[in-house]
Amino acid sequence: MTDKTEVKTLDKVVVRFSGDSGDGMQLAGNIFTNVSAGLGNKVSTFPDYPAEVRAPQGSLSGVSGFQVSVGADVHTPGDLCDVLVAMNPAALKQNAKALRPGGVAIVDIDSFKEADLRKALFATDEPFKELGLDAQIVEVPVTTLTKAALADSGMDNKSILKCRNIFALGLVCWLFDRPLEAAVNMLRGKFAKKPAVFEANSKVLQAGYDYGHNIHASVSTYRIESGEPVPGVYTDINGNTATAWGFIAASERSGRPLFLGSYPITPATDILHELAKRKDLGVKALQMEDEIAGVCSAIGASYAGDLAVTSTSGPGLALKSEGIGLAVMAELPLVVVDVQRGGPSTGLPTKTEQTDLMQALYGRNGESPVVVVAPSTPTDCFTMAFEASRIALEHMTPVILLSDAFIGNGSSAWRVPEADELPVIKAPVYEGGEGYKPYDRDPETMVRQWGIPGTPGAEHRLGGLEKDFETGAISIDPANHERMVEARRRKVEMVAYDIPELKLYDCPDADTILVGWGGTYGHLRTAAQELAKEGRPVAFAHFNYINPLPRNTREVLSRFKRVIVAELNSGMFADYLQSKFPELEIKRINKVQGQPFLVGEVVAKVKELL
Repeated sequence: MTDKTEVKTLDKVVVRFSGDSGDGMQLAGNIFTNVSAGLGNKVSTFPDYPAEVRAPQGSLSGVSGFQVSVGADVHTPGDLCDVLVAMNPAALKQNAKALRPGGVAIVDIDSFKEADLRKALFATDEPFKELGLDAQIVEVPVTTLTKAALADSGMDNKSILKCRNIFALGLVCWLFDRPLEAAVNMLRGKFAKKPAVFEANSKVLQAGYDYGHNIHASVSTYRIESGEPVPGVYTDINGNTATAWGFIAASERSGRPLFLGSYPITPATDILHELAKRKDLGVKALQMEDEIAGVCSAIGASYAGDLAVTSTSGPGLALKSEGIGLAVMAELPLVVVDVQRGGPSTGLPTKTEQTDLMQALYGRNGESPVVVVAPSTPTDCFTMAFEASRIALEHMTPVILLSDAFIGNGSSAWRVPEADELPVIKAPVYEGGEGYKPYDRDPETMVRQWGIPGTPGAEHRLGGLEKDFETGAISIDPANHERMVEARRRKVEMVAYDIPELKLYDCPDADTILVGWGGTYGHLRTAAQELAKEGRPVAFAHFNYINPLPRNTREVLSRFKRVIVAELNSGMFADYLQSKFPELEIKRINKVQGQPFLVGEVVAKVKELL
């Protein structure tokens, strides 16, 4: 044993916390992420937890994980982790394949008794050998040391054991030279109403950090490079919270009150939780009795002049379909957030997919076109929630915002924008007068005016029956119906002139382009960069605007001999692009496993197609 610690300097590092679903891995991971973001690191996280409410303790099905990549140029949570924290044998077994060769495995050796090994279905009493781990294995008696640190606390054994995750966090903070002050502040906020619990966790955090000093000669430590951040206020934020804040910002910049009518559903419920806290900003958030009530309450709020939002996941989007059709018929601004999860039916509630695209585009009766947009990262959820609100308000149309569980639950370091960095949203509100016609349109944009109740001269009715193109009265005239269908379709098409053009990333002179949409951005962008480093130049384009597509889409894609579309479904976006541009030869990379892409598997698939 030497007296000198081996220090590895990396441009980014990946840590995975894993244990039982009750072991607090999400909390430990979140604190480590926030501390790192506060130091100027870029971060990307992947919370991965079981769908079961409470799987049997120590079982393989009950393992909960939280992976985070930290560094100067981070786009994904990483394919493989440099450090794996495993609180029991099941966690080690489920995550051993995610550990980079030569990495560090920190295990709570107190939890590796014979009974624990059998629960995790190990065949021998030598789990590390059985798994063939190529790693620096650090056997830490986490449970024993946690009990020792809190021996005089007066806490019962069950409460003491709940602090094991914070001991592991302290050790990891030492490993990466993270200051404890920020972590202590987060614990203080987390347990503000339980000072004794805060004191216990703060003490255990320091104990874990100190233990790292005591074993400093037996494991590598890491120094992480940081980029130069743009001056401003930074925070670590997950996608669902960013979505909620984007709506609040849109409400402020439009002058329209914000209303949310929603029903709880995994993984979208956090949006409802976050907006329910913001009564101080005038937000009205209602938990409705079901999905249909959620969308209908939002439609009522929109008719009354609010920025109206309803949030859900795939099963709820199906239930809301007739209501969305009503909003199309009434031509009211409405934002529907779909945080996609694995399906069908109840499916995989805690896992991620991009399998609601066709439902968002076409899943309504009649000719019911809506605008469809998709954020690409957790922080981009703020931008696209704001943008969805802007389009809905300025174009008087429903907008579906297709997020997903990966970016909704995942987090990134985010610079909080200044108010004047966001554009003013100008809704076409009718100012009053005589002769108001609900469907009197701007001839260029096809947008109607918003006659808010209480406005003099704006008395009118809207409903689900077809309207006369001139007067807004109920009409069953066949020619008028066709004219109204065309008008609603044309209005959505005209949004293409009010959104950014498609951007090309990297290698614009390549003959192959990799294409993605929504939450796959980080993995696909990194894959394109890796391919370029290997001497296989591949351009990259990513879609945030799906219906309508950016107006230069054909011009961009037609430059390339090969178009490869990668998505977390069986090829929905590829089919959509093929239907729009039949002259293109589109290749596909598809994954439908409830898990995000790995950069390595995208690189390998592109090489196959080349």
